[in-house]
Amino acid sequence: MNGDPYQVLGVSREAGDRELKSAFRRLARELHPDVNRHDPEAEAKFKAAAEAYEILNDPERRATFDRYGHEGLRGAGQGSPFEGFGSVGDIFEAFFGGGASPFGDLFGGGAGAGRGGGAAAGGDVAVSVDIDLAEAARGAAVEVEFDGVSPCERCRGNGAEPGTPIETCERCGGAGALRSVSRTPFGQVVQAVACDRCEGEGKTPEVPCSQCAGRGRRVERRKLTVDVPAGIADDQRIRVSGRGHAGEPGGRPGDLYVVVRVREDERFLRDGSDLVTVVDLSAAEAALGTRVTVPTLDGEEEVEVRAGTQPGAIVTLSGRGMPGLGRSRRGDQRVVVNVVVPRDLSREQRDLLERFRDSLEERNVRAQEDDGLFARVRRALR
Repeated sequence: MNGDPYQVLGVSREAGDRELKSAFRRLARELHPDVNRHDPEAEAKFKAAAEAYEILNDPERRATFDRYGHEGLRGAGQGSPFEGFGSVGDIFEAFFGGGASPFGDLFGGGAGAGRGGGAAAGGDVAVSVDIDLAEAARGAAVEVEFDGVSPCERCRGNGAEPGTPIETCERCGGAGALRSVSRTPFGQVVQAVACDRCEGEGKTPEVPCSQCAGRGRRVERRKLTVDVPAGIADDQRIRVSGRGHAGEPGGRPGDLYVVVRVREDERFLRDGSDLVTVVDLSAAEAALGTRVTVPTLDGEEEVEVRAGTQPGAIVTLSGRGMPGLGRSRRGDQRVVVNVVVPRDLSREQRDLLERFRDSLEERNVRAQEDDGLFARVRRALR
């Protein structure tokens, strides 16, 4: 820590013990990582506040800092007492001598929650599947395959070869934890870690299971059919509760997350629940009007294009788009008219177009107010 501990705690240089303790508790509530999961620097800030309190709460260290600053503390061999602690939970134990947080339920049971407080839950699994646009429109049942941790069938999860006993762990005496005592500026601190022999169980099999080597769990290849709902969008996830990795005996299994990738369809662009497709017309077809066949999710459909249709005009097919997720109503399909200007004209075609051009009157080339370019741009931007 390089900052001024008085500034870190927000107290004056005349602050007494009660003010220091109150300031630290207030900051601990504000900075604790369990409350500020969105802040990646929360743990570092909390450690800085704890170190500032430790310096100012010790009369000798406080006097050294007041006279010589941090250099004086380092020169006197009074560096940070938290260098050996790996987490905020360890710092809480150093301050308050136990696993529980001094702030009660504020942090969901304290820094020691989950350490020996019950069997560990299984981890989540994520897999991805690819489907096409038609499957996304109507829904589909897809098969996913993944490696998952499952309870061992041979030993039924207890880690012992069938017919052999399970004994109390000799290393931890059945406690499931190993305790060590260390000295801190606040006195002796007892730290507990899971026993490395029984992995916190407090018991070990006399003869480990031949299939899982005594772990009680094993990795196996799983296959599962997952229902993909109609209307799902690209990169959305489906959560299948309880189908992830198995937890420790008594712990709940994790969840399976299926990430759905919807393949692009060259016939359509997707805009929410709407589909957009483009149809090419010649200038003559757009001017005279015609009927064209366009693809839809339900098959090909014939669409009428009125005479005088302008480039970029849109013909709407109501209810031919994608269904909304969890809703039966479908969006629309918008058919955009693209008028293609001919290239590489023959002499006869050029002559015909020149004669056609010369015959045009102002009313033929002047866009109506509703069909003007700027009007169409305004509508597109709304």
